[in-house]
Order: sequence, then C-alpha cells, then structure tokens
Amino acid sequence: MAISLSVVLLLGVILVVMIRGGSIKTGPAIVAALFGFFVASTGAAPTINDTVDSIADTLNEIQF
Repeated sequence: MAISLSVVLLLGVILVVMIRGGSIKTGPAIVAALFGFFVASTGAAPTINDTVDSIADTLNEIQF
C-alpha cells in the first residue's frame, strides 16, 4: 500500500510537469496511462501493481 501511494504521487507530479512543459509524447503518455490505472483501480491495476512492486523489490535488492 505504501509503495502504491508513493507511485501514484510520483506519477501525478511527473504528469503535471510534463503537461505544463508541453512535452506530451510516448513517454508522458505511458506515465499518464499508469497514473490512470493506479488512480482508477481498474481490472488491470492489480497486475500493474504487482509489476511495479516486483521492480521496486528488485531495485531494493541491488547493492551499490
């Protein structure tokens, strides 16, 4: 739950910055779609949440 809330907040901030900057292209469209899935909690949201959690866990295990 904590990771989902922070991802939604981060994607929301990124989306606002991209919209204000006028740079809506492929990358920003992906961010907007992910933001929509997390906020709306559609049927695809659990799969996306699991994927993002897996990525976050993998990044957390990497030692720098």
